[in-house]
Amino acid sequence: MDMKDEQEEVPRQGVFYVHGRRIRGCGKWGPYQRQHPKAAVRVSESFTLADYRARYAQYKSDPDLQAAHHVAPWIVTWDDHEVANDYGNDRDERLDPRFIDRRAAAYQAFYEHMPLRVAPQDFAHLRMYQRYDWGKLARFHVLDDRQYRAYHACPPKGRGGSSSVLLRDCPALLDRSRSMLGKEQEQWLAQGLSASPARWNILAQQTLMAQNSQLPIMKEGDGRFWTDGWDGYPVARQRLMDTLHTSRASNPLVLSGDVHSFFASELARNPSRPRSAGNPLVATEFCGTSITSPSRSQARTDDFVRMNPAIKYGRSDKRGYMLLTITPADTSAHFLALDDVHTSASPIARAAGFVVQNGQPGLKKIA
Repeated sequence: MDMKDEQEEVPRQGVFYVHGRRIRGCGKWGPYQRQHPKAAVRVSESFTLADYRARYAQYKSDPDLQAAHHVAPWIVTWDDHEVANDYGNDRDERLDPRFIDRRAAAYQAFYEHMPLRVAPQDFAHLRMYQRYDWGKLARFHVLDDRQYRAYHACPPKGRGGSSSVLLRDCPALLDRSRSMLGKEQEQWLAQGLSASPARWNILAQQTLMAQNSQLPIMKEGDGRFWTDGWDGYPVARQRLMDTLHTSRASNPLVLSGDVHSFFASELARNPSRPRSAGNPLVATEFCGTSITSPSRSQARTDDFVRMNPAIKYGRSDKRGYMLLTITPADTSAHFLALDDVHTSASPIARAAGFVVQNGQPGLKKIA
C-alpha cells in the first residue's frame, strides 16, 4: 500500500511493522564489526560527518535491511544512538562544548541515508516531528523527544546523560518547566490531536511512556526512576496525558522503543495514581524490543511488571519486532521474537498478542 497524505475513503486495514532500534551512530559495538560481541564494547564512536556516513554505509550493506527498505514504505524518527548515547538537546554525556557540531553531522548523515519527507534545512536544527495520515483510518503523530528536551534531571557528577534516581532525592523531576518535546512541539501535537479526523491516533515516539519504577511504590513520593525516558519527565508526561484526554482524539495508541524490551501498557490520565472513574485510561502503549541489542534479565523485567500496574506485559529476553494490524474495528499488536538473533535462519514466533477495540482503551490478550 502506498502512503498518502489524504484519502477520502477509510481503508479496510493497514499492516505496519514497528522496530525498536535503529542505526547505532555512537558505535557501541566497536569498529565496524560484522558480528555483535557478547558484551558491549564502547569504542570507535562516530564524531564527524565522515564517521557517521561510514557507519550508515556499514549498516546499509546488510542485505536483509536492504530488502526491508524495498518491501514497504517507512516512517522513521530518531533517538539518542543516531548521535550519542543519552544525549539531550545540545548536551552529551561528555559535556563537550562542541557537541552541537557533532549533532549536526549526525543529523546530516541521517538525512542523507534515511527515507524522509523532510525539506533540507540547517542540519544543526533539523525538524523531525511530522504528521502522516493513512486515509481516515490512522493519523501518525511522529515525535522527536531528543532535540528539544530539557537536560536530564540529577545527572551523575561531572557528566551529562541519564541516571536512576529516587524521586525524593531529585526534586528537579517535578519541575513544571521541564519538557520532553519542547513547547512548540507540544502545541503542534495538541493541535494535531484536536483536529484529527482519524479513527486511530498513533503517537510514534522514542521511549517507554508508562511509569516504570525500579522499586515498589508504597506511598506518594516513592519510586526510583531512569531519567532518560518519560519517567525522567513526569510533569511533561502528565501534560501529554491531559492533552490526550481533553483533545478527545479517537483511540490514542502510543508506539515506543529504546528500552530493548517488549512492553504492553495501559496509560491512565494520571500515571502515578490508580485507575478510577476520575482517572480513566486515555491510551494504550505498545513498546517494541531491540532487533539485535541485548537487554536485562527476564526476572528483572518480571519485577517491573509486578511493581508497575500500568505495565501489563514485559519481555526482555527476546529480540524481534512488532506487527500491528489496524482496522476500523480494532488494532491488534503481535510481539514477534526470534529464537536466536545470531542466526539469520532463526525461527520466529509470536511471544504475545493484544487487541484494542475501537472506543475502548486498554488491552485484551490474544490467546
